[in-house]
Parts: sequence; structure tokens; C-alpha cells
Amino acid sequence: MYPKKRYNRTLKFFKKHVPLNENILDLGIDNPFSQILRANGYYVENTKGEDLDEDLSSLANSNANVVSALEILEHLLSPYILLKKIKAENLIASVPLKLWFSKAYRSTTDPRDRHYHEFEEWQFNWLLEKTGWKIIAKDKWTNPSRKIGFRPILRNFYPRYYIVYAKKMN
Repeated sequence: MYPKKRYNRTLKFFKKHVPLNENILDLGIDNPFSQILRANGYYVENTKGEDLDEDLSSLANSNANVVSALEILEHLLSPYILLKKIKAENLIASVPLKLWFSKAYRSTTDPRDRHYHEFEEWQFNWLLEKTGWKIIAKDKWTNPSRKIGFRPILRNFYPRYYIVYAKKMN
């Protein structure tokens, strides 16, 4: 078991929908979850830290059949363009869901670590549909907090993470 519920749920989702022989382009720099995928037998290549609103060369140069966008699309000003440009036939994407009792995440120490979008489920589904993807499977889960207070209690009941497996429509 991995220390984060999100990692366990995401790995289980991958194992259900992505065969081990698939090449994966993981959007974002090498990270703990891409290392978990490799440790579980997947071949994963990461983007190099380029601004994916400005530079989509990693997508253009990739021959991967699966793109994973895990907790990345909410940081982009225009995920629409990126999703349209993906050449791969398969997509695994997860996003934080908008919570009525919590503002969008914004780091006070790292100006790049901000959520420009936090989606409601229907909004993310519509974005995928408009960019040529058909959702095959999806899952949601909560993000409980051990803190004391009204919002931490609500986090036990309201899903925070949303993940989809989608296929490119031709």
C-alpha cells in the first residue's frame, strides 16, 4: 500500500484499464506516481517541465499510445488545446473536483503551483467530449483530512478526486 489514498486508487484504475505493454506519456515532470507506475511494470516517459500552455512538443514527439494527465490539467489556462493535440488513442486523466466549501488551490510560495480550473464532474466530461474523447470508465473518491473543523469533516463525504479513462473518437 502506498501512503496516499490517491496513489492507491489511481494505480488500481491504471491496472484495470492500461495493459503493461503500453507506452505511457505522463504529462509533468518525473514524480512519485510515475515512479510507482514504473515499479509496477509500466513503461513511462515524462514531459520535461515545459509550460504545456505554450509548448506541446512533447505531445508531438511522443509515440505513446496512452497519455496520463494526473492532477495537471487544472494548472493549465487552456487544457482544451492540449487535449485536442494528443495523438495517443487512450487517456487517463484525473482532476480535483470543485468543492463548494473550499476555494481553488493556490500556493503562496510557488507561483506555478495554482489551480486555474477546478472542475465539476459535468464540466470535465464536457471538456473531454468537446476535445474528441469518449469516456469509457470513471471513478471519484474523497480526500479525508485528519484536521479538526467544518471543512475537514466535509472532506470525508464530498469527493475531491475524479479520474477517467477515455478513448479518442475518430
